[in-house]
Amino acid sequence: MKRFVLTISILGAMIFAIAVSAAASANFAGTWRLDKDKSKGLDGRLQNAESVQWVITQNDKQLSIETKITGGQDMGGGGGGMRGGGMGGPRTYTLDGKETTTEAQGGTSTLKATWSSDGQALELVSVRAGNRNGNEFKATTNDKLQLSGDGKVLTVKRTGDSPRGPVDATMVFNKQ
Repeated sequence: MKRFVLTISILGAMIFAIAVSAAASANFAGTWRLDKDKSKGLDGRLQNAESVQWVITQNDKQLSIETKITGGQDMGGGGGGMRGGGMGGPRTYTLDGKETTTEAQGGTSTLKATWSSDGQALELVSVRAGNRNGNEFKATTNDKLQLSGDGKVLTVKRTGDSPRGPVDATMVFNKQ
């Protein structure tokens, strides 16, 4: 009887593991518009912008975020890769958990994406370091992306540190 219970327990655990691994990871692809009224802790550049969009492309190997900011005052530099399509271009992360490092704008950018255990949230870490006008700098940004149940709202909890100071914000985007 003990052997039977042990066998059933092992089979149950295996079926659960297979079901979890077969569950699809979240797909963040789409065009997302920042909802400033629902967001918190936005920097002045984002708060004063006419509109902020994230265009996310995703496949099974990578995720890329291009930020489009319309209107408002450009505070320069893009804030940890926030401004895509401009000088910094989009941020592209591999979804295999490996770091990627690129050279750009007098420094390096190291990017890493890590899935949550259930595949429904994605943590994106960006470290930008270099020398600007003779001054060494380092900026770290940590974004945790999560979709609403209906897939129409993307919430990004952002923390980080840069020469401009610490960052602690929640950005809420609506799918277009």
